[in-house]
Amino acid sequence: MISVGSKIKPTTLYRLVEGAVTKVSTDSLFGGKRVVLFGVPGAFTPTCSEKHLPGFVAKAAEIKSHGVDDIICVAVNDAFVMRSWGKQHEVGDNVLVLSDGNGDLAREMGLEVDLSHIGFSKRNKRFASVIADGEVKFLGVDESGFEQSSAEKVLEFLAKK
Repeated sequence: MISVGSKIKPTTLYRLVEGAVTKVSTDSLFGGKRVVLFGVPGAFTPTCSEKHLPGFVAKAAEIKSHGVDDIICVAVNDAFVMRSWGKQHEVGDNVLVLSDGNGDLAREMGLEVDLSHIGFSKRNKRFASVIADGEVKFLGVDESGFEQSSAEKVLEFLAKK
C-alpha cells in the first residue's frame, strides 16, 4: 500500500464529458497541484452516499481555503455511474467525480479490496489523501467503518500544515 511520501504512478481515470467517456491522466490531475483525493467502495452505496461524498461537498470551501486546488472522488464504477452520482449529490464544481472503472488506480495505490463476497467484485478501500505535486502527504484508510477517511480527518491534517 502507498504511504506518506509515496509518489502516485501515472494512471488513467475516466470522466463523462458531453456524453463521451474521456481519459484523464493522474499526472494532469496531480502535477503542480495540491489535491484531496478520496476513494469510495461504490457510488450509490449507503456510507458513500450518506456520509463520505456529502461530507466533502459540505466542507469543500473550508478544504480549499487551506490551499487545495481540487477535491477528487474516485470509485471503481463506470463514468456514467459516477456522473449520475455526482449530479444526485449536487457536487457542482466542489468535487470532481472520476471513474477508476478498471481499478487501475486502486491497484497501483495498493488500496484494492475484493468485495466479491457481496457481489461487488474488486473495488477500492475507503480512503482519503492529500497529494502535493504527485506525492502523498496524508493518507487515511478505513479497513472497515468510516473514521480515517472523512472530510474532517483531512481538515485536521490541513489545519496542522
